[in-house]
Amino acid sequence: MNKLILVTGGTGYIGSHTVVELMNNGFDVVIIDNLSNSEKSVLDGISEITGRRPYFEQFDICDKEKLDNFFKIYKKLDAIIHFAAYKAVGESIEKPLMYYQNNLTTLTNLLECMVNYKIPNFVFSSSATVYGQPDELPVTEKASFKPADSPYGNTKQIAEDIIRDTVKVNPDLNAISLRYFNPIGAHSSALIGELPRGVPNNLVPFITQTAIGIRDELKVFGDDYNTSDGSAVRDYINVVDLAKAHVVSIKRMIENKIKANLEVFNLGTGKGSSVLEIVNAFDKVTGEKLNYKIVDRRSGDVESVYADTKYANEELGWKARIGLEETLLSAWNWEKYIRNRK
Repeated sequence: MNKLILVTGGTGYIGSHTVVELMNNGFDVVIIDNLSNSEKSVLDGISEITGRRPYFEQFDICDKEKLDNFFKIYKKLDAIIHFAAYKAVGESIEKPLMYYQNNLTTLTNLLECMVNYKIPNFVFSSSATVYGQPDELPVTEKASFKPADSPYGNTKQIAEDIIRDTVKVNPDLNAISLRYFNPIGAHSSALIGELPRGVPNNLVPFITQTAIGIRDELKVFGDDYNTSDGSAVRDYINVVDLAKAHVVSIKRMIENKIKANLEVFNLGTGKGSSVLEIVNAFDKVTGEKLNYKIVDRRSGDVESVYADTKYANEELGWKARIGLEETLLSAWNWEKYIRNRK
């Protein structure tokens, strides 16, 4: 019998790619998603890529009664990967209570059910935002948390504290927290990718929507940072590489290779790229000339952050392998696919 993994937020951007990688590695998957920031049609893309369709349950895991009923049915889960959360830095600054209520309630509801139903393994979708603006770059997993630059970042810091406290008193519960840097790109098939609703909050979908004519121009937030070209620097990682790290993490726990009840890993490439470098790379690989404008800095943004990946490479046994240009081309192919589909 195949191992059964619950993926919350599994029709979302990172979640859907992770579901594909899990299924391609022989796992059975059940998804919970309320479709607040995704579409049910993503299941069709997953099915076309993998040849199988994941189980799907549509509800909000803030609803404790519905979540408890779910666990009464799916009693034999081997692990949970938790993606379901609000994730826009700017929106979190405008609507902090919405972020605290959703991102923390979903987590505590899940952990309580895991304890009650004796589900042993948990992978948490964390973020490099927990580091704020680090004192040293590249940033290691041992770097101390700085005061969060946004309520979104603060929910990730608080969430990691909640997980740490929970596993401390539940020795049969194992957890791995994966701190993402900046996921971009799409599956090479162009059948799944990032599908933001309304105005994108992330750089690459705004780039692709501008290139295809949906947006008039890309706004580059700040050109006066202390970086090579004045624009902010991030560690951009291909979403498929990121998804594969979740499969490695699940196998690590199921095979009892975990060395502590809570382990933390940075997921990045180890290389920082500026916003303007991303723009130029996109122009080069697609042949499109992107229309962009420099504007004031955006509240909540840090100047520069990129990962020290040594620990994840050596201990987790995972490494980002897909290059920036290939990644940007995959995002462009996905954008063209979804526009042709409509």
